[in-house]
Amino acid sequence: MQEIAIIFDLDGTLVDTAPDLHDALNHTLTTAGRDTMDIEHVQGLIGHGARALLQRGLSATGGMPEHERFEELVAVFFAYYQDHLSDRSKPYDGVVAALEAFQDEGAKLGVCTNKSIGFAKPLLNDLDLTRYFTAMTGGDSFAVKKPDAGHITGTLDLMGHSGGKAFMIGDSINDIKAAQNAGIPSVAVTFGYTETPVQELGPDHIIDHFNELFPLIKSL
Repeated sequence: MQEIAIIFDLDGTLVDTAPDLHDALNHTLTTAGRDTMDIEHVQGLIGHGARALLQRGLSATGGMPEHERFEELVAVFFAYYQDHLSDRSKPYDGVVAALEAFQDEGAKLGVCTNKSIGFAKPLLNDLDLTRYFTAMTGGDSFAVKKPDAGHITGTLDLMGHSGGKAFMIGDSINDIKAAQNAGIPSVAVTFGYTETPVQELGPDHIIDHFNELFPLIKSL
């Protein structure tokens, strides 16, 4: 395989994190005296970072509180989620085999997520995935985040990518737009958290299972 860099989104792409995010959100909503939400609804709110997830959850259950109260609830969410990052989260089927196949071929692998890096790195450590990646960046790693191209290009720089092909693998409009803005092809997974079917988001390629990714990239 020629020199190649592959960047992965985290939530809804590499790892099914919805169960633990769902628990953290409902814990916080209960603290706020709000109704809880079902996991199917929460899945559609994931992808912009924890603060945005809580903001969307509060907006859907009675509206946003005053700023000071919102910040208190952010602290509640963060504290709970930090203690339960990997209780029920797990890599999607085929992820580890795909990462090992790419690693064996000498591809450079990275993670580019809008999740705070303070959550992303410990989660990847808990799931024994960190060893596959030469760089991991979060929504707070740079001054910009997906869909801004700078999040992609900054991650590629940290990966030491100096030429050759690069791909963005993700599940949402932020991933696809970030790839387009950075001028690299995108591969969308159909099993992620986007509310809009990925077929309607304009990715360059689509896969239904991670066992399709390695053959696809090798063919391009």
